[in-house]
Amino acid sequence: MPSKKFSSALGSSSTVEDYLERILELINSKGYARVVDIAAALEISQASVTNMVQRLDAEGLLKYEKYRGLVLTEAGEKLARSITHRHKLLTDFLKLLGLNDRVIYHDVEGMEHHISLPTLRAIEALTRQLRRRPALRAQLQAATA
Repeated sequence: MPSKKFSSALGSSSTVEDYLERILELINSKGYARVVDIAAALEISQASVTNMVQRLDAEGLLKYEKYRGLVLTEAGEKLARSITHRHKLLTDFLKLLGLNDRVIYHDVEGMEHHISLPTLRAIEALTRQLRRRPALRAQLQAATA
């Protein structure tokens, strides 16, 4: 769950996390990730993606060959899976509270890069309890309706 904060030459850690998350999603859904696919998924220019991919390669998070695509390194995949887990956990938690999908998407995108490990662990424990207690879940959902 924890992620190393990459704010050095890579830019903000949230940007790095967004890239890694999208790259892993593409690899899982298509079997590969190319600059053009990442650019489309993040709605940014291919030139910007190429620059970041080259920096992620230099940091050892992925292997990139121009015109050939890229693969995550073991470290990059581990970090991407951690980011994906955090995103899914926050989404599941807010769904259990009965919030609508638009609110959930907006809130998770804001929270996922700034949440501490202790808070994330508490949310994980609370999510497990909410799944086991439908009556409590119903009370919370009624309160958010």
